Amino acid sequence: LSRVKKLARQAEKLDENGRELFIHDFIVNHVKYDKLKKEYSHEIIGALGNGVAVCEGIAKAVKLLCDELGIWCIVALSEANPEKGIKYRHAWNVVRIDGTYYHLDATFDNTLSKDDTVRYDYVNLADKQIFRDHEPLIAPAPHCGDHEHFYYKEKKLSFTKKEDVYKRSLQAAKKGRVLIFHWRGGYLTKEVLKELLELIRKAGDEKDKTAMVSINWPQAVIRVQYTDMQVQESVTIEEANEGEKE
Repeated sequence: LSRVKKLARQAEKLDENGRELFIHDFIVNHVKYDKLKKEYSHEIIGALGNGVAVCEGIAKAVKLLCDELGIWCIVALSEANPEKGIKYRHAWNVVRIDGTYYHLDATFDNTLSKDDTVRYDYVNLADKQIFRDHEPLIAPAPHCGDHEHFYYKEKKLSFTKKEDVYKRSLQAAKKGRVLIFHWRGGYLTKEVLKELLELIRKAGDEKDKTAMVSINWPQAVIRVQYTDMQVQESVTIEEANEGEKE
C-alpha cells in the first residue's frame, strides 16, 4: 500500500511514543466508525482506503502502521458478552513503547472524539485500566502493568487534588478551551463526581459561563467545555463503545 508508506514517512523522525500518537490521531481524525458494518470495514482497506471501519479494521490498520514504523504491536481480541449487551467481539491493540507493553484502543477513542478534540482515554493503559470496560481476552497477550505512561498522566492532566480541577477549569473557562482530564484522587464515586462538578460549575460562574460536561466513567476521564450562551448546564455519561460517533 503506497498510502501506508506515504503516511509512515510523515512520522519517521518521531520517537516511538510520537509515532504511536501519530497513528492514533490519524485513525481518530480520518476514519469514521461504520455502523452498517460493511464487509471491507473489517479489513485494513476499510480504514486506510475508504476511511470507514469497525474495530477489527481499525486494529488491523493500527498494526500495519506500527509494523511500518517499527513499533511492536499485536491485535487483541475480547469475547462478546450478550448478558451485558455486548453483542460482538471487540478488537484493539497491545503495543510495546520503549520496551514496555500497553493497551491502545483507537476505536474507543474514535467514538469519544468530537468537535475537533481528539481523545486519549485509551492510550497506554495497563491491564487494570483497560479491563474496566473491556471483556477478557480470547488469546493471551503480554501483561501490561505500567500506569505511569498513560496519556493524561504524561501530559499532567491526571489530577489527584480537587483544587487542581478547579484551577484548570477556571483557565478553560477564561480561555474558552476544552479541558479533558483524568481523575486519580481515589475512585470516581457519585459523591466525588458531585464535588468535582460543583467546582467546575463554580469556575464557570466566575467567568459567566455554563459548563457542558461529559464523563467516561469507567476510565474516570471528564471533558469540560464552557459556553457563553445562557443554556442549561449539561452532564452526560459517555459510552466509549463502538459506533456511537455520528
